Amino acid sequence: MPQVSIILPVYNAKNHIARCIESIRAQTFSDFELILINDGSSDNVSLPVCEMYAKVDPRILLVDKANAGVSNTRNVGIRFAAGKYLQFVDSDDYLAPSYTETLVNAAEAHEADLVIAHYNMVIPQGGASALREKGIELVEKAVPAFAEKMREKDELPPEVRECGFLPEGEMDSDAFALHLMDKPASFYYGVMWNKLYRRDLILEHDIRCDTDISWSEDFLFNLNYIRWAKRFYATEKAGYYYVQNPASLVHTKALDVGEMLATKAMLFKYYRDLYEHLGLYEENKLAIYKYLVDIAENTQPTSPLAKSFSEGLEAAKEAIVEPAPGDYKA
Repeated sequence: MPQVSIILPVYNAKNHIARCIESIRAQTFSDFELILINDGSSDNVSLPVCEMYAKVDPRILLVDKANAGVSNTRNVGIRFAAGKYLQFVDSDDYLAPSYTETLVNAAEAHEADLVIAHYNMVIPQGGASALREKGIELVEKAVPAFAEKMREKDELPPEVRECGFLPEGEMDSDAFALHLMDKPASFYYGVMWNKLYRRDLILEHDIRCDTDISWSEDFLFNLNYIRWAKRFYATEKAGYYYVQNPASLVHTKALDVGEMLATKAMLFKYYRDLYEHLGLYEENKLAIYKYLVDIAENTQPTSPLAKSFSEGLEAAKEAIVEPAPGDYKA
C-alpha cells in the first residue's frame, strides 16, 4: 500500500498537464501512487499524454470516464485511492520537489489528521498582457514596424506571491477553528490542494465532494473534514504552485451576485454547524458571520468576480444581522 495517494483530475489540460505530472514524478518522496482521472477531455491531447505516463511509470493509475465535473472526478479518485494519506492536485498547477515529503513528514511527526501548508500563487501577466496589447495597438497606428517588434518580445515572467496565515506548529481542533474565523473565505483554508488528509478519516465519516455545487465545493469538503479531525499541523514551507488561469470562469465571467451569495448562505449552514459541534459558536457568533462577506485572497481587484462581489458587498453587510433564537433554519 502506498503511503500517499495523489489525486489529479484532468480536463482539457493539454497546455500544462505534462508540467504538472512531471513535477509529481520528481518528488523526493517516492512512496506514492498518482491517480489520474480523465474527466472526458475533448482536446485530443490530455488523455494520450496521461496514457503515455501511465505506461512509463508504474506508480500511475489512469481512470478514464465521461465528463461529470471536478467534484465527481475527485470522488472517483477517493474511491480508487489506497494510500494512508490523500493529496489533491489541480492540473494547472505544479509542485516543488520536496512538497509531498514536507506534508508527510509533518503528518507522521505530529500524528496530524490534517496538514495545511503555505502556497505560492503564480499570477501570469494576463492583466498586464492585456494592457500591453492595448499599448501595442496604439503604437501600431503610428509605427507599425515597431509594434511588430514589441510583439516578438518575450512575455514578462509571472508574479509569484507566497500566501498563508498560520505560523509553523501544532493545533487542536479548537485552535484551528478559531484561526479559520480570521479569513474564512481564504483559499488557504478553503482549497484542497495545500493540505494532506487521512484517508481512513474520510472513509469513516463518508466525506465526499458535493457534486451539486460548482463554487466553493472545496470549502464544503474541508468543513466536513475539520469537524472530525483532532490534530492539525501548519507548515510555512510553500511547495505548491497555484497557477491562476486567465481562461477560468472566475477570471473571464462575472458571476451572478445573487447566486454567489446564495451559495455562501447555503455553505454558512455547514460553517455554523462546525462551530456549534465544537462548542465555539455562542462566544464567536459575530466573527463567524464574517464568512458571508469575506472574499478570497486569490481574487484580483480587477477581475469580474471582485467587481461582482463589491457590487453586492454593502447590501450583504446590511442584510447580515444576528437572527433571533429560532429564526435560523437548519
